[in-house]
Amino acid sequence: MINIIIHGCGGKMGKVVEGLVKEDSQLTIAAGIDPRDIQADYPVFHSVDECTVKADVIIDFSTASAIPALLDYCVKTGTPAVLCTTGFSDELNNQVKEASKSVAILKSANMSVGVNLIMNLVKKAAEALYDSGFDIEILEKHHNQKIDAPSGTAIAIADSINEALDGKLNYVYDRSQVREKRTRDQLGISAIRGGTIVGEHDVIFAGKDEIITLSHTALSKEIFAVGAVKAAKFLAGKPAGFYTMKEVLE
Repeated sequence: MINIIIHGCGGKMGKVVEGLVKEDSQLTIAAGIDPRDIQADYPVFHSVDECTVKADVIIDFSTASAIPALLDYCVKTGTPAVLCTTGFSDELNNQVKEASKSVAILKSANMSVGVNLIMNLVKKAAEALYDSGFDIEILEKHHNQKIDAPSGTAIAIADSINEALDGKLNYVYDRSQVREKRTRDQLGISAIRGGTIVGEHDVIFAGKDEIITLSHTALSKEIFAVGAVKAAKFLAGKPAGFYTMKEVLE
């Protein structure tokens, strides 16, 4: 049995994770952490510093501001963590990498199993198509409450493509200020915001007289929780190191 601490148990995603863990015979909830007063059938602490319960892995759906204290806790107690929170600064990413030298940490731009499969597929597509003259563009769509643009997932997809092409491409986010033809070394990334779109990502490979599109559509946020739970099963018992969903899916 794998004992789970849910960091951010009172949030929407925390509740989804709770439901998935309770349905899984291999998992149990050891505790929750949330600054709000949460009623649950497991102990809930207002902060990681107050937590006295030992667990095999932490699933985090909180806020970026809560991550430094969580990392300190993980290093101090040797508890692996699956970080699902977004909006990390470069400094915070460096803190994650530093903590991973002492404890197992898993972090991905997107926890969806499907999105991480897309990241692998675009690598293969780029290797096969770019040298044949195909241009590559990414279009992402999200709800009107999303603050950042382009999405972290779109950037992660672009990075996967660029990795496959040895860093040949330069990212272009806005062509409105430059009146010139598209060049071969460009990878365009466009963002749409509106309504309640959970998340859509289209990767377009446009060649002469043919177009190939790889698409992923999120119909609910539950897919991110499903990936997080899968990642927690993978991470429990792992040695110190920095992991991503790529390792989970291999």
